[in-house]
Order: sequence, then structure tokens, then C-alpha cells
Amino acid sequence: MTTAHASDLAVVQGPLDWDEFTTHYWDRRPVLIKGVLPAPYELPEVFAAATIATRPPGPHLMPPSAQFAVGRFQQSEPAAWFPRAEDGTFDGYRRRLDAELAAFSRETRYALIVHAFHAFHAGQWERQRAFFEPLWQRTGMPLSGAITTLFHGSYDHTPVGVHKDRFATFLFALEGHKRMRFWRERPWTEPVTTKLDYQAHLDTSFTAEPEPGDLLYWPSSYYHVGESVDGRAATSVNVGVPRESHRAVYDVDDLLLGLDPDTMVDPDAALVRLPAATAPLSVPEPPADGTLPEALEQTLRVFQGYRDPGLMAERVASLSLRNMSASGLCPVPPPEPPRPLDDGTAVRARARVLYEPVGGALLCAANGHVLRSTLTPPQAQPLLRRLAEREPVPVGELLAALPSAARAEARRLLEALESFRALTRDQ
Repeated sequence: MTTAHASDLAVVQGPLDWDEFTTHYWDRRPVLIKGVLPAPYELPEVFAAATIATRPPGPHLMPPSAQFAVGRFQQSEPAAWFPRAEDGTFDGYRRRLDAELAAFSRETRYALIVHAFHAFHAGQWERQRAFFEPLWQRTGMPLSGAITTLFHGSYDHTPVGVHKDRFATFLFALEGHKRMRFWRERPWTEPVTTKLDYQAHLDTSFTAEPEPGDLLYWPSSYYHVGESVDGRAATSVNVGVPRESHRAVYDVDDLLLGLDPDTMVDPDAALVRLPAATAPLSVPEPPADGTLPEALEQTLRVFQGYRDPGLMAERVASLSLRNMSASGLCPVPPPEPPRPLDDGTAVRARARVLYEPVGGALLCAANGHVLRSTLTPPQAQPLLRRLAEREPVPVGELLAALPSAARAEARRLLEALESFRALTRDQ
């Protein structure tokens, strides 16, 4: 690969070489990689996913994954300004907004931000997972999961201003022209974490201008802000890999709270931690009857369901299988509705299936979804090994090797795996 240097930024002509990337750039310095192929994102799918992600869950409600700003101001009721299927493309969306925002105010610059973006399109999620698996093989899979965010708009600069994330970031440029401005260290001395007005600090910054098809990476240590190059709308998808300030309490909360993966599209979910006691802990003197103060009783009630070692073992195994089978990209797209599989239908695996015996049951996982099956490991293992060969096999042949009493449960497992997109029917 050919590399040129501009300040801290390296510019590399593709193709992407993960060995070179991890040796020279990972956690070290920003790099702009030109012409990355194959890219995990296709613009029509990105637009389709944006229309799904911004559907309000009900009247007068904001979709939990979306933000919209006009100029510097976040909008509390922007439903009319989210992308619609009838817009057709981001360009059609932009033309509609230009007209509507001009009628609304003199400010027509806007920013659409969608969090947990990989959860809204299954094919896009699968390509993103395949793209990053070579990186995880070299650096380890992120335990708390990578985040994916769509940025689209004609905004002057990122609405939050100059900031630093705890994530190393990969920016995939899809359309338009966007400038990313970086500082190796925090450029201001004021006691604030972000800054909207940063013109006084431009002389200590450096920039990168990725074009459509380029990939820009920067470590978590760099302060940065996104800027418009020509005032026109640009579209990019950012993938953030947690590198700083990860606290084990996040994993403990996931375990104890048993969060539904579908709720993880809410960027504020991380703020909903274990409930705090509302009663004061201090008491004049210990109760004579030996009871605990109400504050401690409240805390213990949270953990009532976690005293069973078997239950805890199953929760730990389920969470581990979910994250491993998703390759760190949680939340995952929801499963498809299960469909009946008859004996004559041939199926083959299209994704790996992980499993773990827990107590008298078996947990099976694929693509970030977990099923609890009553099959025993000796019953399930030959079936799953046969599927791992990825050769078409009739369902009836898979079930024939099982005891008759286990075949209904095995069929349910196969139907669930198909709904998880781990199996496909051989046509």
C-alpha cells in the first residue's frame, strides 16, 4: 500500500490490509483509506434502513434511536422531517427538506442522526459483521459491543461540537463531501467537555476529507468535529469500538437487568441502571425484630431472582452466546417470523450456530439470538455438526437420527434457526 502523511493523518491507497492497519494505526493515529472494497454499506439500503429507524413508535412520540437538529437546535417533534419511503433517496429527502425548512425558518441546515443503525437492516448487519471479523481476530472482540451511527445532513458542524468519544471510530463515507477536523489533545482550557465555537483553535487542528467509498479511522484519544465542506448534504455511517472508560458495571447490569436486546436501540438505555433505593439508609437504631432497613430491603428485592445458581449460570451463558454469535454488534436485527419446515424441505447453514448445555437444557445461538431448547447435547450435537457442513440436507433426514420423542423439539429448533437467519432453504 502507498502511504502519504499530512500532520497526524496518514492517507493510504486501498485495498485495506488489516495486518498493516493494526500494526501502524490501531489506537495510534488517524488514517484515511481510499477506495475500500467491498464496503459493508450500500446507499439504497442505508436509506431504507433510515426510513425504518425513524418511524415514531406512536403519535407524538420520538423514535428512540433518532435525533434531528435544525441549525444548532435539537427538535423535540421532528416526525415530519424524518425520511420517508416516498422520498426515494437521500437526494429526494434533501430536496423535500430544503423546501419545508425554508418555509419553517431561514435556517435550512439540518442534521439527522440515527443510533444503533446496524439493527435496522439484516443484510447490512451481516456485511458489517463480516467486514469487522478480521479486525476482531487481531484485536479481540469488543465485549460491550460496537456502536453504529448514521450521520446525514447539511449541518455546519456536528451538533454537539468538538468532543472526544470513548470509541475508536471508523467513518464510511457514502455520498457528498464531509470534513473531519482533529486535535491530538483538548484544544481548550475551559471546564467543559464539548465546544460549539472552536474557531480560535483551528490553527492547532488538522483535517481529513473522505470521499464516497473512503474509510476514515481515528483513535478514541483524538478530539474531533465533523464539518460541511460545501454546504450540501453528506451521508456517512460511523462504527465506534469502545476503547476507553469501559466499566465492568455495564456488563453486570446487562446480566442482572436482563435487558431485551430490542431496547438497546435507545441511546439512553445506558443511563437506566440498577434502581437506587429511595428510602434513607440511616436509621436511629437497628430494628429490634431483626428486620433490615427499608433501603436494604429495596436493594435485596432487586436481586431476588438471582439467588439461584442455575438461573445465574443460564443468564451468563445466554448473554455470552448472544454477544459471541453477534460478533459484538448488538443490538441485532429482529428475527423473522418462524415458518413451518416439513420433512421434504432441504436446508443448509448460512451462519454459525453456537450452543452451550445449561442444566438440563441447551442454549443455541445464531446472529445474536438465543433459543432455549429441551434437546440434550447428545441429541443436538450430531444435528448441529451436520448443519455446520453447509451442505443442503432434507429436514426429515436431519430428524431421522433422533429419537421420535425429540423430533418435534428438533424441528422447532430448526425453524427458530431459520428465523434467526442461520438457515436457508435450498431452492
